[in-house]
Amino acid sequence: MSALPPRDRALTRRMVTTLAAVLVVDALTVSVLALLVRPWLAPLGGALGTVLGVTVPPALAWLALGLPALAAFVWLQVRYTRRKTLAAVDATVVGPRDRPALHARLTRLAAQADVRVPRLAVVDSETPNSFAVGGPRESTVVVSTGLLDALDDAQLDAVLAHELAHVKNRDAAVMTLASFLPAVARGEYSLLDAVTPRGLSRSATFLVITALVGVGAVAASATGAPGGSLAGAAVLTGFVVLFGGVLLGLAAAPVVYLSERLAHDREFSADRAGALAVGSPAALAGALRTLDAVETPTGDARAVAVEGLCLLPHGFGGEATDAATTTHPTTAARVERLKELSAAVDRR
Repeated sequence: MSALPPRDRALTRRMVTTLAAVLVVDALTVSVLALLVRPWLAPLGGALGTVLGVTVPPALAWLALGLPALAAFVWLQVRYTRRKTLAAVDATVVGPRDRPALHARLTRLAAQADVRVPRLAVVDSETPNSFAVGGPRESTVVVSTGLLDALDDAQLDAVLAHELAHVKNRDAAVMTLASFLPAVARGEYSLLDAVTPRGLSRSATFLVITALVGVGAVAASATGAPGGSLAGAAVLTGFVVLFGGVLLGLAAAPVVYLSERLAHDREFSADRAGALAVGSPAALAGALRTLDAVETPTGDARAVAVEGLCLLPHGFGGEATDAATTTHPTTAARVERLKELSAAVDRR
């Protein structure tokens, strides 16, 4: 068996493009939020500068605040989306004591791929499928009980190697990040939920934010420093509340398009990498044919929760939707490429 091949340069370019689009929309979102709180932050910044005896140009001050805010927003998106994705399919994180053989298999394959061993989660579902969600440092590979029952050892190795390729290529992390804003625009995720620390309720977070705004307003009145019109901020807030979802949906449209193209291409790349990692394109081709032929139950709400991330586009409970089929190449096309890869390997 060989290690995973070098990263696909075409895939890397598509990842960079998708990530850039996400960061642009994130920057616009953070900028709008900054405009909403500007009447409160500007006086506080002026007062702090007076205390420290320094004068900071407004553009530099906003840049100093904006970059950390953008970084924090991106980090919260990845963390929140990963948590929500696992919860959506009722995935249970398992340790070596729970699934020793499966853990040993994943650890062995991760060592061959020279990638940090991801967390392992299992979904109790008859639908055979798998996916990987990622972050900057930690990733999770998810498999269903139906997949474990349907595949032999060689095929299971190939599927796990496929998911590890997503982790190594970082496309799992990019896809995890790229799914957040479109989900917010569709009403599936909440910005307030995303910034709520674990263990704290949404209402408590809202009260904390309200209290901070109130303190800022008092400080603004006390200092008399120019910070913009509070009435203007109220008007802008109302506009965002009424039309923010529509505007966010329009802004996120390029992210949706680019992430769909990335999702399509990354499957071919992970197929190739996973097949070469276990030294058997035929094993992965056999796994795809086996899983595609299994009759899956319908009506499970988990069917569409993560279909764009999965090995096969039917999620965890039914047939693929029209949206999912745009993110995945057909099984026949994937098997054909694996046959070509097998023939190329045999000629070496």
